[in-house]
Amino acid sequence: MNNQTIDESLDTKAIVKIKQEPFNQLKGKADVQQSDKKQTTDTPLSHKDAMQQVQDILAELIPSDPLLQDLPGQVTLEEVNSMIALEHGQAMVVFVRRDDNISMPIVVIQDATVLDLKQAIKRYVMLKQARSGSTQHISWTYVWRRHWLYYDNQKLSDDKKTLKEYGIRNKAEVTFIKRLKEK
Repeated sequence: MNNQTIDESLDTKAIVKIKQEPFNQLKGKADVQQSDKKQTTDTPLSHKDAMQQVQDILAELIPSDPLLQDLPGQVTLEEVNSMIALEHGQAMVVFVRRDDNISMPIVVIQDATVLDLKQAIKRYVMLKQARSGSTQHISWTYVWRRHWLYYDNQKLSDDKKTLKEYGIRNKAEVTFIKRLKEK
């Protein structure tokens, strides 16, 4: 089977079944029945069309869901999973305050290490850049060589240590500070 066949093998009936429950919540049953009639033909959808329909459904569902309403319209699976883990107590939010006094809410798992926090900061910044349309390249090796993360006047210098070992809990504020030259 080639890629074209795989992409086009998605049956619209399967998509309608997947979509039916969320649409029942958003719209009246008459609207759902009309969309079912339109989409229950035996023509297959391409992968691109199916993904677009899923994105459209998510764009409609997310603002109406009290748990997910804070997420942006073009949400990633990782963001949805992070919010769900946060709600279930499996993750925590660490606020990272930059030099310009802007605070970034970073979601990490409860037993995250300093390295996990750094990777989450990188994902947050990269996603924010992508959404704003910026194409500026950031050298993360350079960033971590030139900056420290501080919490309660102690620098988070050991990437393998957990955040809990430094005393960092949910809603703690970590400061992003430029390193001073050591002589």
